Amino acid sequence: MICRGCTSSDTVRVLDLGRTPAADYFPPHWSPVDPAESSHPLAMELCRRCGLAQLAHDDTTPEEPRGVEPQALRNQAAAAVEAVAASGFLNGDSVIEFGSPHGGSWLQLLAERGFTSLPEGPPASVVLDCFGLMHEPNQRASLRERAHATASDGILLIQFHSLTTIVTHGQWNALRHGHCAYYSLTALRRMLTDVGMSLSYAWEFDLYGGTVLVAARHGARSGTSHTVRRILAAENAMGVCKPRSIRHLQQTADDHVSSLRIWLAAMAGGGQRVYAYGAASRAVALFSRAGVDRRVLCAVADASRAKQGRRMPGTDVPIISPAQLLADDPDVVLLTVADLLPEVQLQFPGLTGKWVVDITDGERQQPGWNKLRTYPAV
Repeated sequence: MICRGCTSSDTVRVLDLGRTPAADYFPPHWSPVDPAESSHPLAMELCRRCGLAQLAHDDTTPEEPRGVEPQALRNQAAAAVEAVAASGFLNGDSVIEFGSPHGGSWLQLLAERGFTSLPEGPPASVVLDCFGLMHEPNQRASLRERAHATASDGILLIQFHSLTTIVTHGQWNALRHGHCAYYSLTALRRMLTDVGMSLSYAWEFDLYGGTVLVAARHGARSGTSHTVRRILAAENAMGVCKPRSIRHLQQTADDHVSSLRIWLAAMAGGGQRVYAYGAASRAVALFSRAGVDRRVLCAVADASRAKQGRRMPGTDVPIISPAQLLADDPDVVLLTVADLLPEVQLQFPGLTGKWVVDITDGERQQPGWNKLRTYPAV
């Protein structure tokens, strides 16, 4: 394939999940499961030239019902704006935001600091992109568009789920249709250089196991922050832009699927009624590859009204409301997104002691995870 970032043809496959359902198409709950739902190839390629990890061919059409923005994401946005302001990068009075299909916005946070949103027109003092760029099929053109939207003395802020996090924590199911790029700071620096910008600063956050927010300016600059230098050095030592560093995700994916299948079968065999919370895109490939159905998973609850009344693609498992989840009084609730744990524990005290957190083996080794209940240990 042709690299989405630098147009090189020197790419190599590093993760192949075979044929899976489209991650953003949730059929009506009453519709029969059609084998064609699970016919979309899903694979990751790595460019040997620029180091960009990226989605291979995507034959799906975006149809994602908009989800509800988690409190964890709102909290992180507020923390990010505070951090950027404290570092002296919120100068000027105008802002342009390139949004994400998943929703969420920083505009109100910037408005409270005196910034005016510019939907189109002249370049802005601050240009924001929080998890938006990764959805663009043409990475080079889309990054150039964001650079052109940034004033000559302005700042471009890009937040992304770090490839280092994905590799270190074994987050293989971050790969999904519609997510076209997976950035290391090394690869993003090269892409920014190609559009005439350079890194100035970086901030790290715990969201999704590890996200990075970078500040970039026009022109070549010699000075970068300590955090930028540290992340780049760590990525170089890890070899995150090398195929061998990413290929272990294949075994992680296979082990994760097998572990879930065995656990669900054991729970069903013991008469336990298992539900899940979070009809997240990362659960689509997992449930489909594990052959999940209503015999082992009764339903998936989700706060998004747009997803309720539908089913998980490739399965007959319905998506229900949180109220229905509480009414059904499940024995166990599998949480598909670990970041939601503090939020759902607070919202649903009636489910205390019933949460089981779905995390990968890599995540399970991280400090603090031993405090959580994970399904292989149940």
